[in-house]
Amino acid sequence: MLTIAISKGRLQRDALELLARAGVSIGDEELNSRRLAVEDEAGLNRFVFIKPTDVPVYVEHGIADCGVVGRDVLLEKEADVLQPLDLKIGRCRIVVAAKENWKGERAGVLHVATKYPRVAAAFFGARGVSVEIIELSGSVELAPVMGLADCIVDLVETGRTLEANGLVVVETITESTARFVVNRASYQLKAAAVGALLNALGRALDAGREES
Repeated sequence: MLTIAISKGRLQRDALELLARAGVSIGDEELNSRRLAVEDEAGLNRFVFIKPTDVPVYVEHGIADCGVVGRDVLLEKEADVLQPLDLKIGRCRIVVAAKENWKGERAGVLHVATKYPRVAAAFFGARGVSVEIIELSGSVELAPVMGLADCIVDLVETGRTLEANGLVVVETITESTARFVVNRASYQLKAAAVGALLNALGRALDAGREES
């Protein structure tokens, strides 16, 4: 049996729909329960639903064999996991955003609010910009409005939240989609099961492209 960690929230519905198209379905009773660990209808896979930032941790440590998580999380966590498949769901961008009248100029240190401190530090460091990273856990868009930061580094899907708070995208750092990740040991020790699931997901993705 494979244990598969699924990111709760934004990616969960799309991930489960893709898995169902690949022939891996969870019954309605299981889905509607409050349990965080359930089996699929065939009894071949166990699913655990956890916070996105915990998915690579569970997979790296072998508590889960596989997982579905956004590339944004993987970049920030730098987890030692295999990424054999881009699932093409949950498409979004990590961007630098600021108030509309911001010129990007500041004497001294630039104050950057973000949920992605490692990504932000690497981005500005590569450009030789001195920054103070202000790590926030939510409502990052509020930071420039309230004067906490000059700009933010955040995940953007439609941009409507930025617009509603008077912010604009200054630069896109990178694109992000959901990835299917695999524990290194499980990739070897459970090669048949992991390979079968990867092939099924690949076929589901190919079929989706043909329909669109």
